[in-house]
Amino acid sequence: MNDLNPAHRIDTLEALEALYGAPIAASLAKEADHVHPHYRRLIEASPFAVLATAGPGGLDASPRGDPAGFVRVHDEKTLLLPDRRGNNRIDSLSNILHDPRVALLFLLPGMGEALRVNGRASIHADPDLLSGFAIDGKAPRTVLKIVVDTVFFQCARAILRSRLWDPAAHVDRASLPSTGTILAALSRAEIDGEQYDAGLAARLRDSMY
Repeated sequence: MNDLNPAHRIDTLEALEALYGAPIAASLAKEADHVHPHYRRLIEASPFAVLATAGPGGLDASPRGDPAGFVRVHDEKTLLLPDRRGNNRIDSLSNILHDPRVALLFLLPGMGEALRVNGRASIHADPDLLSGFAIDGKAPRTVLKIVVDTVFFQCARAILRSRLWDPAAHVDRASLPSTGTILAALSRAEIDGEQYDAGLAARLRDSMY
């Protein structure tokens, strides 16, 4: 946006800290450099996480989901995350090859707090490791090993403000463009949107794992 007053732009850490003030004690006390037993319980109860990575092509935030506990706590400094079947863009994985730093945001349905993990990832394709993550007889192609640097919970304000888990606030999917409609528009009709939508439910069902 070109119409914002540049005089009010914040471009130094000192100005930012002056605006926000010091963090409260609890926001610092909640951070750990390992997976505390309480944090382990949250990870094992979560069926969904967002994986953030960075690479030469830019940033990526990728949704990851499976039955609760799909991210395994190998030990207090190590998490294991299976890479399930997807679109083969491998944006996250190629980023990790260039920059191992990752961040995970775990969500738990019905719970306001989220859990944040920062660490460094490596990609593994050991057959024995992969077989231990098989679902319906299908193993992931790779597993990410994440060495934990920091873990802390995020307070519930964002979830409460967004009403994310409130059924009354849920969006009617039919009120928004379908995936086929979006693809048809962005591909300049090279992709048949109606045909894509017609087969979507079956494709998702048959290619889940």
